[in-house]
Amino acid sequence: MNLVVVESPAKAKTIEKYLGKGYKVLASFGHVRDLPPKDGSVDPADGFAMKWQNYGDKAKQLKAISDASKASDRLILATDPDREGEAISWHVLEVLKKKKLLPAKVERVTFNAITKAAVTEAMANPRDLDHDLIDAYRARRALDYLVGFTLSPVLWRKLPGAKSAGRVQSVALRLIVEREREIEAFKSLEYWSVLANMEHKGQEFVARLVTLDGQKLDKHGLNNEKSAMAAKSLVENANLRVASVETKPAKRHPQPPFMTSTLQQEAARKLGFAASHTMRVAQGLYEAGAITYMRTDGVTMDGSAISEARRAITNRYDGAYIPEKPRVYKSKAKNAQEAHEAIRPTDFNDDRFGSGDQAKLYDLIYKRALASQMSSVNLERTAIMLEDGTGNLGLRANGQVIVFPGFLALYEEGLDDNEQEDGGLLPAMVNGDTPAKKNVEANQHFTQPPARFSEATLVKRLEELGIGRPSTYASTIQVLKDRSYVRVEKNRFFSEDSGRLLTAFLERFFEQYVAYEFTAALEDELDEISGGRLGWQQVLEQFWKDFETITASVMEQKPSDITAELDKFLAPYLFPEKEDGSNPRLCPKCGVGELSLRGGRFGAFIACSDYPECKFTRQFAQAGGGNADDSQDGDLGEHPETGEMISRKTGRFGPFVQMGEGKEAKRASVPKDIPADEFDFDWAVKLLSLPRLVGIHPESGEEVRAAIGRYGPYLIHDGKYAKLDGTRDVFDVGMNAAVVKLAEAAENKGGRGRAKAEPLKIYGPHPESGSELKLMDGRYGPYITDGSVNATVPRGQDGNDFTLDDAAALIDAKIAKGPAKKKKAAPKKKAATKKPAAKKTAVKKPATKKAVTKKPAAKKTAAKKSATKKTDVIKAAE
Repeated sequence: MNLVVVESPAKAKTIEKYLGKGYKVLASFGHVRDLPPKDGSVDPADGFAMKWQNYGDKAKQLKAISDASKASDRLILATDPDREGEAISWHVLEVLKKKKLLPAKVERVTFNAITKAAVTEAMANPRDLDHDLIDAYRARRALDYLVGFTLSPVLWRKLPGAKSAGRVQSVALRLIVEREREIEAFKSLEYWSVLANMEHKGQEFVARLVTLDGQKLDKHGLNNEKSAMAAKSLVENANLRVASVETKPAKRHPQPPFMTSTLQQEAARKLGFAASHTMRVAQGLYEAGAITYMRTDGVTMDGSAISEARRAITNRYDGAYIPEKPRVYKSKAKNAQEAHEAIRPTDFNDDRFGSGDQAKLYDLIYKRALASQMSSVNLERTAIMLEDGTGNLGLRANGQVIVFPGFLALYEEGLDDNEQEDGGLLPAMVNGDTPAKKNVEANQHFTQPPARFSEATLVKRLEELGIGRPSTYASTIQVLKDRSYVRVEKNRFFSEDSGRLLTAFLERFFEQYVAYEFTAALEDELDEISGGRLGWQQVLEQFWKDFETITASVMEQKPSDITAELDKFLAPYLFPEKEDGSNPRLCPKCGVGELSLRGGRFGAFIACSDYPECKFTRQFAQAGGGNADDSQDGDLGEHPETGEMISRKTGRFGPFVQMGEGKEAKRASVPKDIPADEFDFDWAVKLLSLPRLVGIHPESGEEVRAAIGRYGPYLIHDGKYAKLDGTRDVFDVGMNAAVVKLAEAAENKGGRGRAKAEPLKIYGPHPESGSELKLMDGRYGPYITDGSVNATVPRGQDGNDFTLDDAAALIDAKIAKGPAKKKKAAPKKKAATKKPAAKKTAVKKPATKKAVTKKPAAKKTAAKKSATKKTDVIKAAE
């Protein structure tokens, strides 16, 4: 018998169907082992030897593979055609080798698409395992482990509130934080534009002032209203005549088919998908045989696929839409081992596939790949120059016309900003024409700061810098969200205070390891390993030598010394210079002490140096930035109804308003979405009045109220909640809008930001219980539920590809594990029964001494908790 091992059950079923009798295809459900999350898993002193440990939840899969291997003559490792796929095959091989269960013949096969032709061809051309690729995997895994288990404990002890740091994660965070700094440092400049609304032969157009006093006018040349109005007056009084008409043909060529990073970018722009969601959906499409492999740096397409695409274009459009020769794109990937074919449909005759998000992503992939083989767009760009008689004044009008749409008939790439090329049709004019001037306008503008990163632009920037690899971007971004180092608002990344503090710590004490050039160079070295041009242990040795020394040095410093250094490093941000030249560190409460950065149990904060006499504190944030500004603290006025004084104060967790004193005082936090310059007495009164009665629900007759809670603004009705978009909605939302919000929330119960409350997939009724089995997207990933039992979809698998039997088996397995979980509580009960005895012995002093001798056991428990935390480090390391 021939045993074939792949990663997922969906892939296994498809391949087994193609191979037929004589083949048994089993799924490993992703990686089967990893470095255990404890010290010593990588030993730098022993050539970076690694101690691997089988995943506990993969025992069933490993047993099935082992049992089948006993009865097999040939083992075929058919995991994905990339570094991770090669590593999974290697791990399976090593596990079987250790058990002495390897068949006589072991082969490795790869295919870029799960189609019968691709699988059959791969089986006919097996190869050995690629040990260069395996070495690259081992190097990356060891690096991430060493960074995680060396740097993160330093953070826990020296930087309260920090959770983890990683080789690529921390550099991506630095990008976001630096963009925040750029925005804060940005000084907006005023400028004006002068536009003339013209008309010629009944057709209107707009001309912009570009020459003034015979000199070319810079975009920001008119920097105040006075100069703009003077220029406007000159244009109004000028007799404008056409001085030149320039028409040029132009072309726009199609973009190459998707690779991993460009797919993530375009799915974010056009579909609003997070990078992790894009990869999850693409995985499902690949395993369903609809697209080629989705983790790739390549943009080339197979020759047969190009021919098929050209035929599909012929069937859809006329011959003008096909270029004479097929388009051939070249990959920019440095590592040939990982540069596979571009992401494309496996069959260009299928312009649709799947439903929901799968259908949307497939449509994007299909159109991009097909458009890449279509004709270019033919454009005609026209520039008309208007001048007065003296030549001192000049205006230009630009126009663009699409002469032939080419690939735009099918697909146009999305943009990351709102900048558009000059468009529109201009009237036909010749030199000497005098178009009519309808009116002239002067418009005020202000320069804008650089835009915050979206997922698309962050991925694009990481790729430009050569940091990380496309297959890791989704997980890197997800870690930043999960650790709350960043937040996402309107699809843009904002750095949180914890992320800003962590970045400052790393820049100050580990500058080299968050440097863009260093991280990119290390990625190049890892690529050299996969190409067989560099030894993996050599790369690790070079990295570890300096990293270990720096880490040990930082660990020796006292937390107070670390905080003092960060206080200096962050001074321009925390204590910016004041316009009046006064001391920015002077305590606003006592007027004597100076403010400085302090470290506390819940993270960093700002406090007065005269503590405990002065107990002033504020959250870690820039004074004068947002609501963190303590300069607004003080009495705001008396409440119009109660007569009690309302005050604004700033605490460790941010600004708040307070009415009254002592235990009876009423307090309300000042929401972050209220700008500091807008917050006033009226806002304070409104916040203290919450919750607000919106009205009586027309159907239930119950009250609907609006309030602000721990997770933001919300509506509540009959015990049901609905999220509101912002603080203003709490006070502005009416009954009609509230009813709609509550209805949408009820439909979307259990969802994670989805527009509809529909499950990802409905499998059907359970064969035994009859309960409907559904695939849902939960907080910690996709899971299958029958309404009462939830079973997590195994790591590395896509529930969209599960059959009803697969889903039922997962639910049954979860139910079977139920009693075992209850038994785990037994030690607690025993401990509880011993408590009365402990109370009795408390009366007798000797017995008390015995109780003291049992304390070391508690220390062991604490050690276990520490090890649990380290598990997060490993997951976050990249």
